[in-house]
This record gives sequence, structure tokens and C-alpha cells, in this order.
Amino acid sequence: MDIIFNESSRTFHLYNSDISYIIKVMEDNSLSNLYYGKRVSCQEDYDYLIEDSYRPMTNYVYEDSYRFTREYQMQEFPVHGTTDYRQPAIIVEQKNGSDISYFEYVTHKIAEGKADIPGLPSIYADSSQECQSLAITLMDPLTRLSVTLNYTIFKELPVITRSVQLSNQGEENLTITRIMSLSLDIPNDQYKILQLSGAWGRERHPKIRNIEPGLTSIASNRGNSSHHHNPFLALLNDKTDEFSGKAIGLNFVYSGNFLGEVELDNFNNIRINMGINPENFAWQLTPGEDFYSPEVVMVYSDKGLNRMSQTFHQLYRNHLTRGYWHDKARPILINNWEATRMDFTEDQLFDIAKKASECGIELFVLDDGWFGDRRNDKAGLGDWYPSDDIFENGLTNLVERINSIGLDFGIWFEPEMVNKDSNLYRAHPEWVIHTPNRHMSHGRNQFVLDYANPEVVDYIYDSMEKVLSSANIKYVKWDMNRSMTEVYSSYLPANRQKELSHRYILGVYHLYERLQEKFPEILFEFCSSGGGRFDPGMLYYSPQGWTSDNTDAIDRLKIQYGTSIVYPLSSIGSHVTASPNETTYREVPITTRGNVSYFGSFGYELDLNYLTENEIDVVKEQVKFVKEYRELIHNGLFYRLMDPFNTNYCAWMVVSEDQSSSIVGNYKILNEANWSYRKLKLKGLDPDALYHIDGDDRLYYGSELMNIGLVITDGSAGQIQDDRPHSYDFDSKVYVLKKVE
Repeated sequence: MDIIFNESSRTFHLYNSDISYIIKVMEDNSLSNLYYGKRVSCQEDYDYLIEDSYRPMTNYVYEDSYRFTREYQMQEFPVHGTTDYRQPAIIVEQKNGSDISYFEYVTHKIAEGKADIPGLPSIYADSSQECQSLAITLMDPLTRLSVTLNYTIFKELPVITRSVQLSNQGEENLTITRIMSLSLDIPNDQYKILQLSGAWGRERHPKIRNIEPGLTSIASNRGNSSHHHNPFLALLNDKTDEFSGKAIGLNFVYSGNFLGEVELDNFNNIRINMGINPENFAWQLTPGEDFYSPEVVMVYSDKGLNRMSQTFHQLYRNHLTRGYWHDKARPILINNWEATRMDFTEDQLFDIAKKASECGIELFVLDDGWFGDRRNDKAGLGDWYPSDDIFENGLTNLVERINSIGLDFGIWFEPEMVNKDSNLYRAHPEWVIHTPNRHMSHGRNQFVLDYANPEVVDYIYDSMEKVLSSANIKYVKWDMNRSMTEVYSSYLPANRQKELSHRYILGVYHLYERLQEKFPEILFEFCSSGGGRFDPGMLYYSPQGWTSDNTDAIDRLKIQYGTSIVYPLSSIGSHVTASPNETTYREVPITTRGNVSYFGSFGYELDLNYLTENEIDVVKEQVKFVKEYRELIHNGLFYRLMDPFNTNYCAWMVVSEDQSSSIVGNYKILNEANWSYRKLKLKGLDPDALYHIDGDDRLYYGSELMNIGLVITDGSAGQIQDDRPHSYDFDSKVYVLKKVE
């Protein structure tokens, strides 16, 4: 790993054993990207990569010259209106009405390690030896706006992070109406776009589409990163599959409005921009002030999608999630929501917890309905104090009862929202995001608190701190169940209204930070009506998230498969729930519900008292299995083997780093008649080692299992006329492999 600056050619080369990234300071002192991809050897210069020729209807920078134009150059920080007509990285409105900028290279700094971004989540390094950082400073000589482009390259991973710092060193106010954290120009290599899109209940389904001349984009303007489009996109060439071919993955470390766009020009060059969505965004930057953009993570793979995913997983487990829980085994929990909704008594909750304790479950989580006058979704949000009607002896009494039977206690909050029927709203209606004299739209009968207002954040912090300090609480589920509308803050002046959406997210991050400083050993789990804010920004504060409100095991195959393209299994909340499922009404065997949920942060969301004795025995075995293998599942290398979007099957596996053990999940969606014999080719094993598979007396070499395959033929092959087990719709099996020493 190294970052080199060649003085004579004014060329930066960031590289490690896997990747190279090359930047050139051009003759006009702008920056050009010369290369990003697989590692190349260091040269004094790469000027041969700069090509120019005369093209009609093209504008040129220098008079009496048809040689230099920005329109066809690979830019590193492109600007608007100075011969480049593609989408820019930045637009700055000035006092005279102009939005033209021109940034020149001034200086740079190379340093060991990585700095934090003030007020924002970001990738971190435990040691300065793990990575190296480059800060390139540019300046607009007219406005005196300084731009610092920040890059960090990791030693052991094909990862570069990008962010931007703006500093107004002039004497006039500036308005930033567009700022991309990353702009990347590369030649087209028969690329296609991979995105993770969907909606509530079907989040993060992978979609691949062609790139045609013009703009292709994903975005959110909802105030949250959204169920609809994850802040991720990847470029895949036409030969890329799970285990071969080129993949460039980009993920925005941010939880609010975002834009990811790919532009193909008419000369087969691609520009990728990723940053805060410029729609309804404008930031007033006064003299002496700084603005920090959120970070983008870039991952390069020449070994297919799966290697890209493994890189994201390793990076996020080790360099994004933080604190007490980031590398600890997650507790097996039971949540009362699907069992009781908001209609419960203390004794009912205790009965659920007692049965869970008998099954070996470790944590009881009290969901919505415990506070204020919250008996339905029209009242109570914002009044964060235990309901006297439910807890006659206080919340502490329930916590102590649950602790007494060996379970830890967790609790649900939705701290960013308020109902009109609440003491908080009656006292402070001005604390709600709404436009004066306009109709107020609602979502789930609730309204969004104005987290741009520090007084609001302070009030919610005080309310939560009081509850969390009152009892032995070990876990918080932080929910957020609606997007923004009528976006306006009574706290901000008129010229700063377009700062609200970003300031709101900064307020959310600030509240998380304060609570975690106060309660460092509480496990926080993020949620947003399921997966509506499942992004790296949240992972910085909460090491796991609720993946989707759709807990149907068969739908979860697709949701968890898509989520795994970027996010580690340790972050994917996955629970066994009742059958038939409350969303799909599908009946799935409890074994399959468990076999799907194993591959995530495991738990239950039902009343175990309604299960049969046989089902309780299954639950006890599931709990035992997770306790034995959860660290392997969360920390091992994950391989996607069969795609549930294009086949009737799904399969995946996790392999320990030392290749000594592995767990394979194999799932059938619908049964077949007189079907074929089947084998599943495994990945990541030691080819020369012998492996034992639980339930099988034979030993197999890793090379056999990877090249010939694991026999997974079931009862659908032919007609059963002996004691072979039958197969069914929604059938599944988990295999445990251990190396024979």
C-alpha cells in the first residue's frame, strides 16, 4: 500500500496489491482521472493516457488552440459551465447570480491512517498502519472557495474511500446547490448497472440494467435512504457473474436524501456521481465556514460480485461498526410485536419471556405500545415515559422480573416521530416539520420532528436517557416509520430551508452519538418500517438492522440474498415468526423459517406458548445451533451459490477464515415431480483437506465438493417407494462441514 506523488509529472498513484488509482494535475491545474482498476506498476508518468483531437461543436479552454477541452477529458472534480457539459461534482451560486466555478490545484498532503469526518459516520482505521490517506486541496481564485478531496486506501482490501470538504475562505456568502462526494470518470467496458431496489416488504432486490447514452440514476428525496433504492450501485461488465469478471461497487455512507447517477457520453466514457441529492438542497456557506460531505466507499473486484461483497462485509464489520458490540456475538432475542401488537399486559409479556427463557433465548425485547397513551398508532408517540396503565409498579418491575429468569431486556423507541394526540405535540406543535399555512400529510398517523432544531434533539435525548437509566436495559430498537413531506422548519430562516433534510440527518447522528457515549454497552438496532434506512450510515451507530418487516421465510430468501450483496450477515436482522406469515399468509415449516434466519442476527417474533411440543423442541435445537455457530456465520466468508430470483432454489454458505468449518444453506421454493438429480458446487474450502458433513459417514475432499459438488438430491427425484424422506414446497436443509485433522 502506498500513495506516491511524482513531482515532475504531477501525478498521484494510490495503490495496494489489488488496485491502482491514478490522478493527474493538468496544465490548467484541474485534476484528471487517468486510471482506476486492477493494480498496475508504477511509472514516472502516464501522460500517454491523455488524448486530444479537434471535434466540431466543441469549446476549448485556450484561445488559438483546439487541443484542450474538458468535455472529453476524464475529470476528477468536474465543474459546471467551463467546456464540460456532463453532470458536475459541484455547483456554487455566488452573490452576482453566477454559478460558474473553476478550481485549481494548490497543494496536497499524504498521511498514515484516516481522519474522522466531523458530525458524520465514516470508515475508520484501528491503526495508522492499516491505511494511507491523501488530501488534495483545490481553490477557486475568484470566490476563494477551497475544496479538499479526501481519499483513503486500505492496505489489505481493494477499497478507496472518498469525501469532500468545502471551506469558504472568501468574503462573500456562497450557496452550495450541488456537492457530490464522488465523481469518477472511466472508459466504458461494456458495463451494466447493478442496483438494489424494491419497496416496503421487498427491499433490496438486485436489478441489472443496460447503460445507454445519457443519464441513469437512483435516488431518494424522502428524507431517508428508503426502501425503494439503496444508496449503492455497481458497474459490472457483460462477463461478470458471482465468481468472475469485473465489478466496481459504490456505497454512500449516509442515511438521507441521496443521488447515484451514471452518465454515458457519446464517446463511450462513463461518469459516476454519488452524493447528497441536489433536489431541494442548498447550503449557505458563510465566510470562515466549512461543509463536509458524507463519504463514499469504492470497492473493486476482478473476481466477480462475490468478492466485491466479501470486501464490503470485511470492511463494514471491521472498519464501520464500532463500540462494544461490533465484534461480539449478538444475543438471540424474542420480540413481542407480532405476538401482541400494542395490546398486552405486564403478565402477558412475562409469560412470553418465561417460555423464551425455557428455550435458551437470551434477550426479551418490548416493542411498540409501552409508553404514554399508546394503545393504537394514533396516540402517544413523543411521550417517552412508561404507561402507568400497563406497568402499575413501573417498567423497572418488568425488567427485574425478566432478568430474574435469565433474560436481558430491550426496548423499542421511535424517537424521530410524534402523534398529534400526545403531550409533546400539544406543548410544541412548532417542533414538527411542516410548511406554514399548508396542509400536513401524515404517515401512519404520525409526523416528523424537526431534528434540525437542537432543542428538539436535546428534549428527546433527555426523555430517552431517563428511561434507559431507570432500569437494566441492554438493547434498543430504534424505529422510523415515515418519510418527510411539506419539508419546512420553523427553526431555520428562509434562506436555510433547503438545508433542513441534511441538518435533520445530522441531528439523528448526533442523538445516536450522545446516547452511545452515555450507554456504551447497549446494543442498538436500527429499523425503518423494516428496511427503509438500511445503509452504512446507520451501521456506524448500530451494528445490526431490521432487514424488512416482511418476515416470510421464502420472501426473506430474496431480501437477504440482495442485502448480502453489500451488507454483512451480522447486520441482517432475521427472525423466526409465526405461520401462516402475517404478510404473505404463506405456511412455511418452522425448520425452514429457522434455516433462513440462521444467516443473520437471529431471533424470534412470536408467542412460543402457542407452539406444539414438537415445535418447541425444534426451537430449542435452533437456539442451540445458533449459539454454537453464530460467530462463524457472522465473521466467516459468505458465498452466494444459487439465485432465488432466477431459479426455483436458493443456496449460500459461510466458510471460516481458516477453512476449518463451513455451514451451507440449501432451499427449495416449490416442489417438483420426477425431478433430476442435483449437486451443489461449494466454494472457499481447502481443496486438499478432508471434510466431514454432519449426518454423513463419508469424508469428502474440498476439491470434490467444489468441483463435483455436494449431492443435494431429494425426494422429488423419481417416485418414492422406500423409506426415503419426502420433499415439500418450501423445503430446506442446512449442512455443517468440518475439516478432519
